Amino acid sequence: MAGAITRGVLFVHSAPRALCPHVEWAAGGVLGARVAMDWTEQPAAPGMFRAELSWQGVQGTGARLTSALRGWAHLRYEVTEEPSHGADGARWSHTPDLGIFHAVTDVHGNVLVPEDRVRAALEHVGDPARLRRELELALGQAWDDELEPFRYAGAGAPVRWLHRVG
Repeated sequence: MAGAITRGVLFVHSAPRALCPHVEWAAGGVLGARVAMDWTEQPAAPGMFRAELSWQGVQGTGARLTSALRGWAHLRYEVTEEPSHGADGARWSHTPDLGIFHAVTDVHGNVLVPEDRVRAALEHVGDPARLRRELELALGQAWDDELEPFRYAGAGAPVRWLHRVG
């Protein structure tokens, strides 16, 4: 494995039963190892399933996982990648209606808003409602609002660690 090693978590918040093996196959393709996730019913969406997978890999693995799952209907997920040597952390959130939100994160998981986004939002200081919308967009508020019931429903669920081998 070339490059700095990092770790993260793939949170599948909701997936139809038929999509679950495809999620495992896609994640395994990115991680270079067979993936078998522990799927449980998602109380926030009857008929849907949820699972978590902790992973370890080279920097950028989180982006590759996100890309591998992008665009699948009825799939809600988040991918986190911890900061590592020379790289900030990141979080990707996906919902069927909103698509993907990406944010750089600090060591505590807080979203870091780039200077240019703050400056662009400040252009609307005379319009408080617009300023608020711009800042909420920069923070991914709409994704948090949609995913929060699914996150809460998964509290205390089992997590399986997967370390890349070879």
